[in-house]
Parts: sequence; C-alpha cells; structure tokens
Amino acid sequence: MLPLEGVRIVAVEQYGAGPFGTMQLADLGAEVVKVENIAEGGDVGRFVRHPKDPLPEGDSLFFQAFNRNKRSMALDLKQEAGREVLHDLVRSADGILNNLRGDRPAQLGLTYDALKAVNPAIVCVHLSAYGREAPRAAWPGYDYLMQAEAGYLSVTGEPGTPPARMGLSMVDLATGVQAALAMTSGILAARASGTGRDLDVSLYDAAMSNLGYLACWYLTAGIVQGREPRSSHPNLTPSQLYRTKDGWLFVMCNKEKFWGELADALDRPEWKDDPRFRDFAARLANRELVTEVLDGALSAKTTAEWLEELQGRVPVAPVHDIASAMDAPFPTETARHLWVDHPSGRRVGSVGPAIRTGDAAPTRPAPAMGADTDDVLAGLGYSAEKVAALRAAKVI
Repeated sequence: MLPLEGVRIVAVEQYGAGPFGTMQLADLGAEVVKVENIAEGGDVGRFVRHPKDPLPEGDSLFFQAFNRNKRSMALDLKQEAGREVLHDLVRSADGILNNLRGDRPAQLGLTYDALKAVNPAIVCVHLSAYGREAPRAAWPGYDYLMQAEAGYLSVTGEPGTPPARMGLSMVDLATGVQAALAMTSGILAARASGTGRDLDVSLYDAAMSNLGYLACWYLTAGIVQGREPRSSHPNLTPSQLYRTKDGWLFVMCNKEKFWGELADALDRPEWKDDPRFRDFAARLANRELVTEVLDGALSAKTTAEWLEELQGRVPVAPVHDIASAMDAPFPTETARHLWVDHPSGRRVGSVGPAIRTGDAAPTRPAPAMGADTDDVLAGLGYSAEKVAALRAAKVI
C-alpha cells in the first residue's frame, strides 16, 4: 500500500510547478483528478512540444513528464454548472490545489471560504507567482523571472560573464515540492481537527527561501556573494571543477578528512602538512595555488581512471551531459528510469520519483484531456442523461 492511497486531490493546474507538485502526490498513491479547462483545450503543457516530439498533437513529452499517474477531467469552471460539478467533486476530496494567477482562485471559487460550506475539511493549496495577498497578486510570473529577481543569475556561471540562469526550472520544481508538502501537512491537520484551510505557496517565496545561507550572510553581515570560478564553493577548497587528462572532475573536500584522503590518493602526502594547504582557511587563501596543483596532479589520468580510484573514498563526480547522465550505469543499477506505455504505442521514459516507498512506483501515463470525465462523474452519482446534458452545454 502506497502512503497516500485513499487520498483524493483535485488539481486545477497547468504547465510546470503545480503539475510537478501533484505528480509527487500521485506517485505516492493519491488519486489526483486533474481539472482541465475545456474551453482552452486543456493544460497548456500539452502544447509545449519539442520539434522532435513523437507524441500525437494534444499531448507532449513535456506534459507526460509532469502528469503521470493522474486522471483528467475536462470542465469549464467559468460556467455555473461547472462550479456545481466542482463542488460535487470537492465533497469527495481531501484537498484542492491550483496554480493560477494570484487573483484567480477567489474569482473561480477555489478558496476555503468559497468551499468550506461544501466540505469543511477541504484543504486549499494555492500556488501562484507572487501570492494571493501581495500587491503583485494579479501579475503573471514564471520560473526564469524568479531566478532573475531572486539573484540566482548573479551567482551562476563564471566570473566576468553575462548573467546566467540555471539550466533547469529549479524554482518551478522546488515550488511544486513545497506545494505537495503544504497539501500533505494541511490534510494531516484537517483529519485531526475536521477543519481545512488555505495554504499559499508562491514561486517568488520559494525562490527567496532557497537563498538560504546566502541570504543569511547578506542580512547579517552585508556579504554579497557573487560568481566563483569553476563553480567553486564560496569558502571551501577544494570544492570545484578540476582538469583531468581528458576533461573535468568535480571534487568536493567539504570535510577536512577528505583533503588528507585526496593528498594520499594523489601520492602527495606532503600536502597534508603544508601550511598553505593545512586547513580550510589556508586553502581558501591559496585557492589559485590549490587549483594549479590539483590540475597538475589530476591531468595525469583520465576522468574515468580517477573515478575508479577515488569514488567512495573522496567525494567526486564526473561532469555529464543529459545523455551521459541518463546512460550512466548508476541510474540503471538503481532503477531510476521509469517507463510507461503510452496509448500511441510509444514507450515514454522519464525519471522515477525521488521518494522510495519500498513498493513499485505506479506507471500510468499522463491522461488524454478529459479521459476520465465520465468515470469521475459516474463515481459522483451522475446519470448518463445528466452527463450528456453537461456535455451538450460544453460544461464538460
């Protein structure tokens, strides 16, 4: 039994952050009923397509990556009849999550105040760009904007280069995980008290929260962290990229003991007692020299050779591209690849959930738009005639 079996989540979501959050819940066994706007053809993520995307129109590998193990219900929430359907769905649910613009949940009746008469225990999680109460509530917003405004671009890349974002949409992903945590926490409280609530998560707040120690340094001591060469740690050395005979190796001696292990592995035991390298402070003061001597020593062998010698002894990693990261032995050995059988006949591959439950992860493909509408409504007690009438009115 998966941890969230028996939990029902209604998801009024689209694109990345919200769907990523509810996919975490679905992977853990929750029933996630994805409500898609029938008037707009469903989640916009269906139309985010790589030029080489092999899936049929109305679907995409992008959409599949964020929506496995869910059910889809096509519904127009702007119509009164659509709101009535939503209320019937909420009666049977533990939580409802949306990732709409901050001013939209109140307009569409997705807040706790709007739904508590329907289900007093409903937990309403709102994932927006800037929050529902902030002056920017009505502003649209996306991951890259948050990376820019929260300072991420100023600490990414090499010194002297233009500002650079992370290669992944980390703010979307982090906010989705925060929203999933908010939902499970809210449901836990609601089951204890019988009373639900609103819980808010925003891209901006998540981006700022992730600044962690960099924010602490600045707010407490006025320290403004910038870029460091070779992706190095601001004040631990060696903890960066170093050259090998055929490429790069990332080395992280983030405990003092690892410096001694590295010195021995490189046949340079004298480095352990050299006053220039003796401790973190000395190595930081002599970072350029540390880089020079490690480049020289590590350039004697290939990255693969050093990995064979150092892995498990000194914290090191190869520098992969996406292809080599996926094709490396370790993800295969640890079953990180997850495959689903798409209705088109394609096998769609992705990366499995990060939380391992001891049970096999569910592997249902992301649903076609509205694929589960009739089944969900039947479960709510709707007759075939009522479903037909709603369909004729373009409510579903």
